[in-house]
Amino acid sequence: MEGNIFDIVERLGSEEDAVRKMAVFKLQGSIGDPSFADIFIAEGGLAKLRDLTLHATGNTLAYSLTSFARLLEVDKGWDYVDQELVERIVQLIVTQPLVNILRGAMSILVSIVSHPYTGGRLPQTDAFGFRALKPALAIYPQFLEMLVNRLSSADHALCANALQLINSLMRDSIANDSELEWPRFIQKLQDLGVIRAVYALMQGTTLQDHAHPLIEFQSLTKVLLRRWRDIPLDLEKPEHRRALKGIHLAGDQEKSIDERVDNDFEMRRSRKHNSEKWRRLGFESENPIAQFEEMGFLGMMDLADYVRNHRNEFRKMLLEQSAKPGQKRCPIARASLAVTSILYEHFEIEKSDIEDSKNYLVLESRANLDRLFKPLLLHWTRLHVAALQAFVRLWKTTNADVDDFAKIAELVRILVESVVGGATRTKEVQDVEDEIVNFEYRRLRDLQMELLELTYEDVWRQHLQQVREELHHEALQFVKEQRIRCLLQGCWFPVEASTHTDSSSVENVSYRYVQLSHNRKFLHYGDFETLGNGRIDLDSLPGKVDLSAVSSVASNVSASADASSSSTLKIAPLSVSSTKITIHGYVECPSSATRGSSKGHSHACSIGNSKEGVLLTLRPQSPSIASEWLDGLLMLLNQRPITVDSNKLINVVSDYGLKIRLFNVRFEDATFVGEVPKIPSRDGLDDDYYYDLFGAS
Repeated sequence: MEGNIFDIVERLGSEEDAVRKMAVFKLQGSIGDPSFADIFIAEGGLAKLRDLTLHATGNTLAYSLTSFARLLEVDKGWDYVDQELVERIVQLIVTQPLVNILRGAMSILVSIVSHPYTGGRLPQTDAFGFRALKPALAIYPQFLEMLVNRLSSADHALCANALQLINSLMRDSIANDSELEWPRFIQKLQDLGVIRAVYALMQGTTLQDHAHPLIEFQSLTKVLLRRWRDIPLDLEKPEHRRALKGIHLAGDQEKSIDERVDNDFEMRRSRKHNSEKWRRLGFESENPIAQFEEMGFLGMMDLADYVRNHRNEFRKMLLEQSAKPGQKRCPIARASLAVTSILYEHFEIEKSDIEDSKNYLVLESRANLDRLFKPLLLHWTRLHVAALQAFVRLWKTTNADVDDFAKIAELVRILVESVVGGATRTKEVQDVEDEIVNFEYRRLRDLQMELLELTYEDVWRQHLQQVREELHHEALQFVKEQRIRCLLQGCWFPVEASTHTDSSSVENVSYRYVQLSHNRKFLHYGDFETLGNGRIDLDSLPGKVDLSAVSSVASNVSASADASSSSTLKIAPLSVSSTKITIHGYVECPSSATRGSSKGHSHACSIGNSKEGVLLTLRPQSPSIASEWLDGLLMLLNQRPITVDSNKLINVVSDYGLKIRLFNVRFEDATFVGEVPKIPSRDGLDDDYYYDLFGAS
C-alpha cells in the first residue's frame, strides 16, 4: 500500500494535468481511510493536495476538493487550513457553476465551521468556526445569498450540502457569537429566503434525500426559539426598549409621539389617560416587564411583529375594546403571550435536538418521516397571528370577560392541537391559517368535551368501563321492553293487492292490522278493506304466527337510515311503502294442514315436518315504525337491534344513566394534583333541587 501511496504523491506534483487528475481521482477513493491518510501526510502529499485545491481547475479541482474534504472528515490535515484556503473555497462557491466542484467546496466549509476545537483548545485565533469565514465574506458579500439559492438546486446532494453548511453556520453563530451578532445573522438568512426554501424542501417529494440536514435545521429552529425565550426582557438593552416602545406607539390612537419610554421606564403621568397606558394595550398592570417573565424576549418578538405588520387591525381592536366595560375587554397583549406559550408547548420546543435525531434513527421510513417533520414550525410568526386572531374572535363569540381568560386560552390550545397538530406535512400554511381563523366555535366545544371525556377515562378508565357495560345492558333491556310494547299496542300496515302496469299508480290497497299477543308468543293479524280506528280485539283477527316457528326476520331497512321521522300514525289513507319487513319461518306441511286449519290458523308445526317460507310481510310507513317493529321482532327472538334509531336510544339512555351515577361522586372523592380547590359553600341550600337533563343545551 505504501508504494501505491508514494506513487500517488509523486503524480500529484506532475506538470501534466492529465497525470495529476488521474492521481487525485484515485486519491479521493482511499483518503477516507485514517491509516492511508497518515501515510499520505507523512509522504508529503498534503502540501501538494492543498496546492491543487488552490490552483487546479475542472475535474482536477473537483477531485482535489473531494479528497481534502474527506481528509478533514477523518480529522486530518487541519494544519493546512488557513485564511487563504478559506477564501479560495468561498470564492469557488460564489463563482463556480459546476456541481461537482460546489459539493466538495461546501463539504470543506462544513468541516471548518463545525471544527472549532482541536485537542480541547483553540489551535489558532479565528481559524475555525463561523469567524473563520468572516474575512472572506467581507470580500464576497454575496456568499450567503448564493448559498441560500443552492437550496433550490435540482442536484439533491448539492442541496443537502448547502443546507448542512447553513446549519453549521447557524449553530456556531448561536454558540459563539455575542448576543447582538447572532440574531442579526439569523435575520439576514431569513431575509434571504432560507425559511421559504427549507419549507419547500420539507414539503417536497425528495424528503429522504435531505432528511439529515432538514432534521438539524428543524432542531436549530427549536434552539433559536428556546434562546429567545430564555432572554429576559431588559430595558437597559436598546433593542428591547425599542421593541416595547414600538408596541406602545402602534396602539396610540392619536399617534402622539410626546410619550417616550425612558431608560428607567418611569411612567409619565402628566396626562390622565397615562394611568392606563399599558393596561389599555392588554397588560395586567402598568409594569409590562413582569408580563414577559414566562416567554421572555420571544413573547416580545411575537407581539412586536404582530403590531408592526397588522398595525391597523391592532388599532381597530383596541378601539373596539375601549368602548366596552373594563371586565369585558379582551386583553390583547396577554392573549398574544398566551398564544406564544401555546405554540411553544405544541411544538415541544424544550425537546432537545438529540431527541429529534434519535427519533429519526427509529423512524427512518417515508411514512414515519411525515410524522417527524413539522414544516409549520418554520412559519411560527404566521401561526401566532392566526391563533391570536382566533383568540379575539372566540372572546367576542362567547361574550367573555377577564375572568374567562384561562377558558378562552384553553379553547385556543385545543384549536391549535386540532388544526396545526392534525395538518399533514404537505398542507399549505395558508390553508392552516384560514382553518384556524374560521374554525367554528360549536365544533371547538365538541372537541373540548371529547378531550375532557378522554381525560376522565384515563383516570377512571377501569371503573367507567365497568359502569358503562352495566348501564349499556340496562339500556338494552329498557329499549327492548319499549319496542315490544309498540308491538303489543298494534299497528296498521297497507297491503298492495294489485297494481297497474304503470308503476306510478297503485289501486286496491287493503289494510292489515298486526298486534302481539299479551303472552308475547303470537303475532295476530287480519286484512281489512278499510282502515280501522284504533285497536282491534285479538279474537277478531283470523291470522296468527307462532313466534316459536319464526326462523328469521329480513328487511330492506338500512341499519344507518335516519329514523328521526315522527312515529305518530294519523288515521288517513295509506300508500304502499317501499320498506318491507319479511318474517320467515317454518310453514305447515300438507300432512299437518288439517291440524293447522283449526281456529287461529296457527303456522306452528314441528321442524321435522315443515319447510321454511314467508309467514308474514309488513310494510311500515315511516322509518320510526320500521325501527320499532324490526328491532322489536329481533329482540323478541333474542337478537340485537340493528337500526340507528334503536341504537341511538340505547346510547342516550346509557349516557344519561352514567351522568346520574356521576352525581353521586362526592367532591372529596376526587384526586387533585397540587392545591386542592376550595369546596363551594352550601349555606342556605337544602336537598330540594333537581337537574334539568333534557333542557340543557
